[in-house]
Amino acid sequence: MATKSEKEYRNGKDMPIYQKDSKIVRVVFISLLLDLLAFTMILPLLPALLDHYEQLDKGQGLYSTILNHIRKIQVYLDAPDKFNSVLFGGFLGSMYSFLQFLGSPIVGALSDVYGRRPMMLLCQFGIALSYLLWAFSHNFGLFVLARFVGGISKGNVSLSMAIISDVTSPKTRGRAMALVGIAFSVGFVIGPMIGALFARISSGHREGHWYAVPALFALCLAGSDLIYVAFNLKETLPSGYRAKSLVTGISGALTYINPMDLFQFNGVSGLKKDELHKLRVLGRSYFVYLFIYSGLEFTLTFLTHHSFGFTSMQQGWMFLGIGLTMAILQGGWVRRIPPHKTKSITELGLWLIMPAFVCVGIARGTLMLYFGVFLFAVSTAMVVTCMMTLVSRIGPENQKGAITGIFRSLGALARACGPIVASIAFWSIGSTTTYLIGAISLVIPPAILRPLGSI
Repeated sequence: MATKSEKEYRNGKDMPIYQKDSKIVRVVFISLLLDLLAFTMILPLLPALLDHYEQLDKGQGLYSTILNHIRKIQVYLDAPDKFNSVLFGGFLGSMYSFLQFLGSPIVGALSDVYGRRPMMLLCQFGIALSYLLWAFSHNFGLFVLARFVGGISKGNVSLSMAIISDVTSPKTRGRAMALVGIAFSVGFVIGPMIGALFARISSGHREGHWYAVPALFALCLAGSDLIYVAFNLKETLPSGYRAKSLVTGISGALTYINPMDLFQFNGVSGLKKDELHKLRVLGRSYFVYLFIYSGLEFTLTFLTHHSFGFTSMQQGWMFLGIGLTMAILQGGWVRRIPPHKTKSITELGLWLIMPAFVCVGIARGTLMLYFGVFLFAVSTAMVVTCMMTLVSRIGPENQKGAITGIFRSLGALARACGPIVASIAFWSIGSTTTYLIGAISLVIPPAILRPLGSI
């Protein structure tokens, strides 16, 4: 029999006392920050890593096999050799996000059955294992395996969203969700700078396994995250409030992997007709936005490298500027946006991303590039946090894990498709045309969202 607190929790009248503990939100914030510091370290290292594995491969391994297939197509498109690394990067980025797409709904559904805490610990163990594999990746195949393990374990982000939904009320949820955005911003400020420093230190001796030091540092961060969560995170989903059937949870999770079911939110039960409509509109808008956005975002590093000759350190400074802008906006303004203005701020952010990518695409000097990157950071600070806040307000409390899992999965599916499509376009038709087409296409997400009423 459920306790009084659990009954009140289900009826939406109150929460168990420990659910009100702000420490849980703080634990989630610190955990995400540690995770993102490790995750973003590799960004400025990726071009050097790909060059390293190409030289190490010597025409006999996985890298050379893929490169031979690329060159067969390259003959017909007259694409330059220097852009081949863009395709390899796009392949790795899309693979990582595709695995996150597969893992997020399964982890979310299992957390509705077994609780958030054990699934969070399992995800973080997998992430730590991926960095250990990276440290010992003596060939490109092992590096791909490390990224595979890391991608399939990346359900911790959707779990963090579910935990925040568990412990906050609709009135306070926007502020808590903004903390997630701040964690991303700070991670993108410091993480790439750490990676850039490692790249600079290693620039004089790229022979041997120079990448082991940053990989082991990432492993230390992931291990610290795992220990911190093990000792500080309380379970946020009461046992009397969990989904009762493992079979139902797994079958529902498998349903979420079907893109048609994802877009329809068929895996969520207990929704009113109006709630289901709002989720579907938000899901479509979010997918189209992230599909285009993630592809152009991913190629930004290669654009600055090939067109502007940026070093790893200069790219680190660029990410520092992006992250600081996002952190200042999210910490000082976005987290304080009144609930009734969240949707309008989302739409504003969606419109701002278009001129951002136009400026980046047509830039021939760093002034125009930096202006576009600034608009990019402002828009990102607004859109992602506000959209997650809107989604967290919809649906019954006992389905928040499934809803956030599906929404994160739609984002992961978009990120799985975006980088490889944008990388192919960058490789075959050039950066300017790719960015201009992407900017024009970004009119679709706000057009989808516009007719939706208040949330």
